[in-house]
Amino acid sequence: MKTLILTGGSSGIGKATCELFASNGWYVYELSRHGQSNGNITHIDCDVTNEESVKNAFNEIFTQTQSIDVLINNAGFGISGAIEFTALEDAKKQFDVNFFGALNVVKAILPHFREQKSGRIIFTSSVAAVLSVPYQSFYSASKAAINAMALALQNEVREFGIKVSILMPGDVSTAFTSNRNKSEEGENVYSHIRKAVSTMEKDEQNGMTPQKIAKQLWKIANKSCPGPIYVAGGMYKVFYYLDCILPKRLVNWLEGVMY
Repeated sequence: MKTLILTGGSSGIGKATCELFASNGWYVYELSRHGQSNGNITHIDCDVTNEESVKNAFNEIFTQTQSIDVLINNAGFGISGAIEFTALEDAKKQFDVNFFGALNVVKAILPHFREQKSGRIIFTSSVAAVLSVPYQSFYSASKAAINAMALALQNEVREFGIKVSILMPGDVSTAFTSNRNKSEEGENVYSHIRKAVSTMEKDEQNGMTPQKIAKQLWKIANKSCPGPIYVAGGMYKVFYYLDCILPKRLVNWLEGVMY
């Protein structure tokens, strides 16, 4: 019976992923501030921004099992607003959850993975990591930081048999949209804030289901030789490919036009 640890599994992509792995016979530890145990899914209260909370959660897991197969770093949230008018406290909180939260969890699992000389780490990133979204700059920046850390991490841990991958979904229809911390401060200066965020949220609400992303994570977790980066969603794969081959000036201009 294989074992998965997943952060941020109380709703959305995380919940769908926990349910998919559990339905396929995996034992799942779900780490979040709000969640419930159910069958093969064991919820453990954990605030990923608190290093002590993360350590306690992993100590609890290790008292129950000594074999962990996959870690999925999925916890995250979003803020929106103009860069100039975003409070530094809000920008830091965005990174505390999305980036430093993931870092805390990675640091907690790596000694175990090194000892067993195996393990797989998957980061739920975003297409916004490479296609920075106007008025969602700090979310994009936090996901870009995740990508940079994950790629460096793969080269650091390869000798220990640990594999690292990134999944970058496009728009997904979840409560992530309604839970976004939105600021329209400065809209008298940046007149496109409201329209840009509204367009973005409409795309999300009409986006992929969390179950589709869960299936992608399942495939990555079970690949014998996973790649470093995957994109979820046919249209977003095209966008990612175009970003790789077209001049960045053109790509960035087109994205500005979209929003």
